[in-house]
Amino acid sequence: MEKEENLNQDDNTKQSTRDNSNTEKLSKENQTNINKEETRAETNPEEKVKELEDKLARTFAEMENQRRRFEKEKDDAFDYGGFTFAKEALNLIDNLERSKLILESDEVLKGTEALKKTLEHLEIINKDLISIFTKNDIKPINCLNKKLDPNLHQAMMEIEDDEKEPGTIVQEVQKGFMIKERLLRPSLVGVSKKKDQKDEENRENKENLDK
Repeated sequence: MEKEENLNQDDNTKQSTRDNSNTEKLSKENQTNINKEETRAETNPEEKVKELEDKLARTFAEMENQRRRFEKEKDDAFDYGGFTFAKEALNLIDNLERSKLILESDEVLKGTEALKKTLEHLEIINKDLISIFTKNDIKPINCLNKKLDPNLHQAMMEIEDDEKEPGTIVQEVQKGFMIKERLLRPSLVGVSKKKDQKDEENRENKENLDK
């Protein structure tokens, strides 16, 4: 009986020794990890400084980009805030032009002094409107005898003209306008084209037959 008790005590002692050994081992590993972290922090201050500098640089860059974006939005709002109003106001010029055409084609008014004075007044009003627009950086596009530019002009028709290079603007259907550097509306135009070769041959054949 005493022998069994002694054996049990020995086993408990061994188990306790193993537990203590494991505890000490874990404690040593934890302490080692802590020491490594402390050593890393102590030995790499330059890396930490560099990391902070990078973060600051990114933050400042983002702030600068945001500032520039806000500045551009503010400038656009100031420069082009009246874009829609200006575009609508162009209808006044269009209506004046239509009124002139209607009056000029009226058979009853043709050649009368009343028509002449009315057209003169309409022209004065038209010039005043253009002047007001110009003062506010809204300017008409000069397009006649220039090459068609899709960024400024919209071709509505082709007109046969052998004296002009193909694609040259020979008629202005509706005047276009710019507001500063932005297109307010394109010019509606007619552009030149060469006569069809077949038509030219038919004309020559007809002339030969007549001879």
